[in-house]
Amino acid sequence: MKNSNLIISQEVSRALNMGAPIVALESTVITHGLPRPQNLELARNMETQIREHGAIPATVALLDGKIRIGLSDEELVRLSESDSTLKVSHRDFATAIVKKVNGGTTVAGTMFAARMAGIHVFATGGIGGVHKESSFDISTDLHALSEIPMIVVCAGAKAILDLPATLEYLETMGVPVIGYQIDEFPAFYSRESGLGVSARLDSPTEITDFAKAHWNLGMKSGVLVTNPIPEKEAISKSKMEPMIAQASAEAIEQGIHGQKLTPFLLGRISELTKGKSLKANLALLLNNARLAAEIAKEMNNKKKEWAI
Repeated sequence: MKNSNLIISQEVSRALNMGAPIVALESTVITHGLPRPQNLELARNMETQIREHGAIPATVALLDGKIRIGLSDEELVRLSESDSTLKVSHRDFATAIVKKVNGGTTVAGTMFAARMAGIHVFATGGIGGVHKESSFDISTDLHALSEIPMIVVCAGAKAILDLPATLEYLETMGVPVIGYQIDEFPAFYSRESGLGVSARLDSPTEITDFAKAHWNLGMKSGVLVTNPIPEKEAISKSKMEPMIAQASAEAIEQGIHGQKLTPFLLGRISELTKGKSLKANLALLLNNARLAAEIAKEMNNKKKEWAI
C-alpha cells in the first residue's frame, strides 16, 4: 500500500524487497514506558538482539507527522529525548499527521503500521487489555489482535490488568493465545498467573506451522505468542500482587485514567519494587526480541506456504 504519510527506511525496504526476515518493534516503550536513559539503551539493545538472531529490526514511530518504519540511531536518540510525544494508537494517527508531531506507537498502532508495510512478526513487552480500575477501559490492542494477521510475541498482558477478563476478550474475538514452552499464561513480571493458554507450542517451527494453518483457513486474527520472562529476572505473583493493588488504588484516588493510567501504574510499581520491576521489564523485552527474530526467520523459510 502506497501512502505519502508512510516512510520505510532503506534497510527495511531492502529487506522487504529481498524477502528477508523482519521484526517490527513498538515505540511507546521508548516514549512513555521507560525512563531515560534506559529507554534509548533498551531500543538499541532490542535492535541488536534481532540482528544477532538473523533478522532486521523495524522500529515503528512517528516523526514530524510521518509514520516511520525503521529508524536510524539518530532518530532513536531524537525520539528518546523528545518531551512532547503523542501516544499513538489507531485513533491518533490522523492527529499526529495533521499536527506534524512525534509519536510513540502502541501495540495496536505498531500492528497497523507494520501491516501497511507488509511485516508479519512483531515483538513487544506486554499487550494492553481490560483494566481493573474500569471494565469499560479496554485497550485497542485487543481489537487489533482480532483483525490484523500478525504474530505478536509478548510476555503476556501487563500484570496491572484484569488478566482473566483480558483472556476472555481474546477468546471472544477468536485470537489464539500460545504459550511458548509453557502451559500457563505468563503475567509479565511473573511466569505464573493461574490462567491457561489455548495451546502450548515449544519451538519457532511449531509456532510458524500453527500460524500458517490458522491463516490458510481464512482466519484474519493475529496469533499471540506469550513468552515467559526468564526465571532469573522473574518476580513471583505473590510478591507483585500487593504492589499492583497499591498502585491501582492510588491511581483511582488520584483520578488517573485513559492513556495516562498505564505509564502511572508502571512507574509507581517500579518505585514500590525498588527498581526490580524495571529490570524485569528490560529482560522480558530482550527475551521477546530474540524469540521474534527466530520466528521471523522460520516464517521467511516457509513464505511460499502463506496465505497472507
